[in-house]
Amino acid sequence: MFRSRAKEEKTQAADKAPVNFSKQPRDPQAPKGRPTPKRSQAQSQRRSVANTSMTRKDAAKRQREERRAALERQRQALASGDERYLPARDKGPVRRFARDFIDSRFNIAEFFLPMAVVILVLSMVRVASLQNVALLLWLVVIVLIVLDSFVTAFRLKKQLSERFAGENKRGAVAYALMRSLQMRRLRLPKPQVKRGERP
Repeated sequence: MFRSRAKEEKTQAADKAPVNFSKQPRDPQAPKGRPTPKRSQAQSQRRSVANTSMTRKDAAKRQREERRAALERQRQALASGDERYLPARDKGPVRRFARDFIDSRFNIAEFFLPMAVVILVLSMVRVASLQNVALLLWLVVIVLIVLDSFVTAFRLKKQLSERFAGENKRGAVAYALMRSLQMRRLRLPKPQVKRGERP
């Protein structure tokens, strides 16, 4: 009722104007030939275009394949020591040095499992003297592992503070001690240095 006649003429002209899909640049003042869609409509159209290309089943299959590929890359990295695909707990120069430090030396803790089996067999024999020897061996092994772990932790802390002064070294010593408890051939990532070789 109160709208101006010029506005009415503009809207009528816009409704009648043909839709132009040509690649030529359009004059900013010229009517575009269709009403501007509401924001909700535009967003729903974008979502439908994005979702129609892949069904839910296809998306799940693709996700499974990506996860499988990532795990395979991680497994190969654990075997080869490739830093790019290692798990987060093994990444970084600090963790690499801690691994090399442990792998370059003999650790009493890595022989814990074989010695534990021997002690268990001795303790199961029904001979009192052998059972006493097994108990004594058990105590000796525990004391040696604790002492060796203290010495290893002290030396590793010293080396880390010298080499990586400004970097985050949190958890590196505990990480190295946990690695020292594993037998060398079962360690992951695989050892990259030989025994006696300086890291």
